[in-house]
Amino acid sequence: MGKEQSRHLFDYFIRKGKETGVLFEKLTIQPEHVHALINLPTNQTIAEFMNLIKGGSSYWLNRNVFQSRFSWQRGYGAYSVSASLLKNVKQYIDNQQEHHKRLSFNQEYEKWKNEYGIFDD
Repeated sequence: MGKEQSRHLFDYFIRKGKETGVLFEKLTIQPEHVHALINLPTNQTIAEFMNLIKGGSSYWLNRNVFQSRFSWQRGYGAYSVSASLLKNVKQYIDNQQEHHKRLSFNQEYEKWKNEYGIFDD
């Protein structure tokens, strides 16, 4: 995803968040993944929100940005964050571009899966 498409997607996420009452506290869009720190209201589940945001954004991107076939991968990762770690998580999200100059997304994902015993293949 190019810079201009990422900007459109960023704006879409922020707009949909406002419409659904979900505050994006931090959001960064990389060519192959998205990191978002959200404040999810208690009346919404993460599954509902992800269905809305992934389904809605792929439909919107296909109609308004790409005029082609875009789709998200199956699944997503979601983690709760302690209030004491919010600053660290925000810094991690802010520094994605620099971070991935040292370690690619695929390398980081493989390392993470090994560390936490995740097998998704």
